[in-house]
Amino acid sequence: METLIENVIVYTLVAIFCIAAVYFYVRKQKRDSRKVEAKIMQAKLDGMYEPVSLHPVVNPNNCIKTGACIAACPEHDILGIVNGKATTINASHCVGHGACFHACPTEAITLCIGTEKRGVELPHVNQTFESNVSGIYIAGELGGMGLIKNAVEQGKQAVENIAKSSGDKQHTAEFDLLIVGAGPAGISATLTAKKYNLKTITLEQDTLGGTVFTFPRSKIVMTSAMDLPLYGKVKLFETSKSELLDLWKSALAKNSLRIHENAKVEAITQQGDHFVVQTLQGESFTAHKILLAIGRRGSPRKLDVPGEMMEKVAYRLLEPEEIRDKDIIVVGGGDSAVESALLLAPQNRVILSYRNDVFNRLKPKNSERIMEAAASGVIDLRFKTNLRAIEKEYILLAGETEQRLKNDLVYIFAGGELPTQFLQKAGIQITKKFGEAILKH
Repeated sequence: METLIENVIVYTLVAIFCIAAVYFYVRKQKRDSRKVEAKIMQAKLDGMYEPVSLHPVVNPNNCIKTGACIAACPEHDILGIVNGKATTINASHCVGHGACFHACPTEAITLCIGTEKRGVELPHVNQTFESNVSGIYIAGELGGMGLIKNAVEQGKQAVENIAKSSGDKQHTAEFDLLIVGAGPAGISATLTAKKYNLKTITLEQDTLGGTVFTFPRSKIVMTSAMDLPLYGKVKLFETSKSELLDLWKSALAKNSLRIHENAKVEAITQQGDHFVVQTLQGESFTAHKILLAIGRRGSPRKLDVPGEMMEKVAYRLLEPEEIRDKDIIVVGGGDSAVESALLLAPQNRVILSYRNDVFNRLKPKNSERIMEAAASGVIDLRFKTNLRAIEKEYILLAGETEQRLKNDLVYIFAGGELPTQFLQKAGIQITKKFGEAILKH
């Protein structure tokens, strides 16, 4: 009898413990869900909820809440758990790492470009990175992959596919492969082409590094471990622009490779079994295959205001530490504009002009820093203003009223324009993606 009572007591205690454990577990899940829901609400208020580029889309029917996607994401608060299912929070901060996609054990995540509301224009490419024009391939930022690691991987994979399709390489062109662009994808592609013994030339309209070269010298480049062809595994998690450029220079020098700089490609035409590539500088090259590894921001978007062609107007900031005691206006509301204003502010008088009433897609640290700088008077932050005209010693800035302000330098960061005309002249189709899957299982 005593044994029976003891068993009943034990079973009762176990049942109470299990019930309590379940209760506290459910309670914690609800509490965590409410926290994530609050973050989502704040993200919507801050304009951070809608993605702007490559981003994860979670299939709730497949998600089993392992949290692997959240743990794998190198960024903060991109993904969270609500009611036992993963969901996006600050989707506009996603830069397309793809780590969540690879980490999910149930294949519940798809990487998509664009949304139902906001389309993204991209050139048409297939799984081998070949465009609708046979022999012309596209990799990196132009194809939707802006992150350095992803661009490096795409450049490598594209050339591997080109090497497989080249057969015995019998053609009448001077080069097996011509690469346009020497950013992350172009450099990786150049190294991979060397690995496969493809006779290659790489043309860059500016300087080695492409878009990365246009970053301010002290800008921190956020990236992760990557496998650079003919160089090996590179572990970079927070490095400066100069360190990254030195790495690429070292990898190219180690393999006796040279980038043909200051050669802007103007036109690509097909002749028989090869392409003819003409540059703005009057040079002409022939190649059996073409890889376009150019950025989407190669052509800065202009404001089309009077005086914009003056020498004091620039679209990138290279040496902020050399600029002192100037009256400067920075135009734009993205990370590039904010970071440039912050770099210039300590030693100059800086106005940051943005046409909207709030910042929409800033990284959290940049958002915090710019608001602190504005509150302390380090930067004159002017929302809902537009630059109307640029004069030799002044600018006209329109807001509630139009003001004529003393000015020495103008920096415009209004984004870049997809080189649509250039691509269409080459016969490449451009489509607008509204939430279309780029990577899916």
